Amino acid sequence: MKTATIITIGDEILSGNTVDTNSNFIAQQLKDIGIKVRYIFTISDEVEEIVQCLQKAVEASDLIITTGGLGPTKDDKTKQAYARFFKDKISFSEELYHKLGAYLYKKGRSELLALNKSQCEVLSTAKIFENSYGTAPCQLLERQGKLTFCLPGVPFEVKPLIKDQILPYLKQRWELHTIYTRIVSVVGLPESLLSNRIEDWELALPPHVSLSYLPVGSRVKLRLTATGKDRKELEEEVDQLLHPLRVLIGDNVIAWSEDAIENILASILWDRGLNISTVESCTSGQIARLLTSVPGSSRYYKGGIIPYLTHVKSQLLGISEDLIKKHSVVSKEVAVELARSCRDLFHTDIAISSTGVAGPDKGEDGKEVGTLYYAIAKGEEIRSFDLYLPGLERNDFVNMAVQKIIETLIVWLEEDNRTY
Repeated sequence: MKTATIITIGDEILSGNTVDTNSNFIAQQLKDIGIKVRYIFTISDEVEEIVQCLQKAVEASDLIITTGGLGPTKDDKTKQAYARFFKDKISFSEELYHKLGAYLYKKGRSELLALNKSQCEVLSTAKIFENSYGTAPCQLLERQGKLTFCLPGVPFEVKPLIKDQILPYLKQRWELHTIYTRIVSVVGLPESLLSNRIEDWELALPPHVSLSYLPVGSRVKLRLTATGKDRKELEEEVDQLLHPLRVLIGDNVIAWSEDAIENILASILWDRGLNISTVESCTSGQIARLLTSVPGSSRYYKGGIIPYLTHVKSQLLGISEDLIKKHSVVSKEVAVELARSCRDLFHTDIAISSTGVAGPDKGEDGKEVGTLYYAIAKGEEIRSFDLYLPGLERNDFVNMAVQKIIETLIVWLEEDNRTY
């Protein structure tokens, strides 16, 4: 099996000012064509560090992909490092210069041509992959049969270069194995208990099939990774391997082949012709954002409200001020009424509500940071739930809460399905 090393270059990544999304995307894309990523490095934009990292990568992997450090400014030094490592020289490409001029003219920025002229300087022995979404091309260099791709760092430039040009090139260049991954989502079983229950099954897996446990909130994802030559055969084999799990943990599985919680819920809502609405206080619209991130979500999502202030809950949704005074705005009673009002307002089969204290300060009534009440209205039935997640940063609290809320709805829907 071919292996890869991904190198992200840039001080802005190391400082935490910019999140590295390129490495995750590239690793997933390589996995899909049967290339295993062995290492991911993040390094400073310094020539010596880049050279040293390239040396390590070439010794460890068949494929090296670097992103970043290819801008027109003096602090971008990736090309210099490549020239030193590959003992090559940097030369000016008239062909790239004309293409860059045409690109900038099309964008209405032809005055920037002189400033970006250095982007047309490439290594003399490099194979050039044209960048249709930016000014810096991708360069491919080879050393001792190892392929090294030098990409810009902007994610919307990286993605089409990888998908449209680099992956097809690699598939043509190498005879690659197939890596097939299947995710099984389990709820209601802690990781240790789950591992113990399926231990015999796990130990009996064939050598070319590996299993990983991936906790996400209160859910555990079982990831099976199978390696072989034929994808269809791998899919059929994994299907057969999963049959015993239906007996061992079937009642705790909410999805046998889907990863993201929002896609699991979307599939259930589509299949059953149900629609949904949301009213969110402490989760600040994140449930709605996740539900609508699925293509085609308009088929099941009708709308939502974020009544953040207490008086807005009363004015827009008719929540009784007496109820709020009696139980406080962060309470299961208010969560229930929010869900009921949301269901009636949008005329949906299902409505989700949330109210809580995300922090950093305590709630108006002294409720601790990390306190959450949520309710789900399904038809005429409304269920309320509480959750306490202390010690989390605000965004982490919201993200975990949203995962748990959607998971709770899925479990309820699956319970109903099993009764028919």
